[in-house]
Amino acid sequence: MTVTGADQDATGMTARRYWWWDRRRSVVLDVGLALVSALECALEGVGFAGDAGLPVPLGVVFGLVVGSALVLRRRWPIAVVLVSIAVTPAEMAFLMGIVSLYTLAASEVPRRITVVLAGMSFAGTLIVTFVRTQQDVANAADGDFRPGPWYVPLVSLFMSLGLTGPPVLYGLYIGARRRLMESLRERADSLERELSLLADRAEERAEWARTEERTRIAREMHDVVAHRVSLMVVHAAAIQAVALKDPAKAVKNAALVGDMGRQALTELREMLGVLRSGDAGNARERQGSAASVASAVPLAAVGVAAAAAAAAEAEDGPCLADLEALVGQSRQAGMVVELSVEGDPVACGPLVEQTAYRVVQEALTNVHKHAAGAKTWVRLAHRGSEIAMQVENGPSEGGAADAGLPSGGNGLVGMRERVTALGGVFVSGPTDAGGFRVSAVLPARPRGVS
Repeated sequence: MTVTGADQDATGMTARRYWWWDRRRSVVLDVGLALVSALECALEGVGFAGDAGLPVPLGVVFGLVVGSALVLRRRWPIAVVLVSIAVTPAEMAFLMGIVSLYTLAASEVPRRITVVLAGMSFAGTLIVTFVRTQQDVANAADGDFRPGPWYVPLVSLFMSLGLTGPPVLYGLYIGARRRLMESLRERADSLERELSLLADRAEERAEWARTEERTRIAREMHDVVAHRVSLMVVHAAAIQAVALKDPAKAVKNAALVGDMGRQALTELREMLGVLRSGDAGNARERQGSAASVASAVPLAAVGVAAAAAAAAEAEDGPCLADLEALVGQSRQAGMVVELSVEGDPVACGPLVEQTAYRVVQEALTNVHKHAAGAKTWVRLAHRGSEIAMQVENGPSEGGAADAGLPSGGNGLVGMRERVTALGGVFVSGPTDAGGFRVSAVLPARPRGVS
């Protein structure tokens, strides 16, 4: 068994080991103590050899062997204590007894074993001290010194306690202190791992929020640019068709193209302004959060902040009242569109109205792209706590000119994402008459959206 923490420094164990030692300083200390103990036992072995009637060299060699056992105190503390107890009657190995008891108390040896060995050492020392003190008192009985009957037991008790108690108590204190330091070090490592995990999770949530924001911005730009530019392309094609036959109509269509272009630029400029201000705010937040990870915003607040930003931007976006103007733009582009509104209007959140507007807008854009000249019906119904919208077009006219508008295939996907994000239902597909239908139902007050 080894001593807990006795062979470790504040930075942990070193890479190189010396048998059962982990540091060179421990080797030097134990070897030095063993040499001193061997010299002490060798000197005490001379007296032991005289009392036992043995040759002096044999007593010296015996003392050297016994004292050298102290070098094993870290590897086998119990064995060293037993050796010191065994040679107690020979009145030698006092240094080894003190150091071995300290090592035993500071080690990871079970406390019951420590108590038993310390008691054995105390009993052995008490008996030997009692006998020796009684002999000394008997030898001095002829002189003036005549102690009472309490003298021998009291002196023996104090000497035994002095040789046994302090090293055991000090060893227990050092062992408890080392275990406390190891516990604190483990807790610090655990906290460091937890902080690293929290930082990783915060980075993941921030990346998720950035991805969601990029997706939302891409969806907004698609809705704005695709619709406006599609109408501009349709009007440009109309200008080419009537430029020679009807110059007045061509001039009117050119003016409409200019108005739509300016509207598209205005909306793009507003969107880019929001992005720039958002980037500046994010930069300030990153500078503030770099001061301390522990004082960072909770992870759940990242998604809430992104949702709040989207809702704040929806305050200035289009609403259901703008559907008439939206349908009018398609009519000006030559599309036959009928708009019908059913039910009494209910109070809706700005994000709901913007989503409904974008669904109708994207559906009309798809009609311009894929069903030029088809008759279209736009229906909006207020159903108490729900808003339903439907855009249906008939088959495309064979004689209608194809404007050649590109399609990225993201329109229906974006509409579905918008609707389902608010807890609504989105359905799209071809009709039996050869046209196409887009239907969506949105809750007027989605949960978590004001």
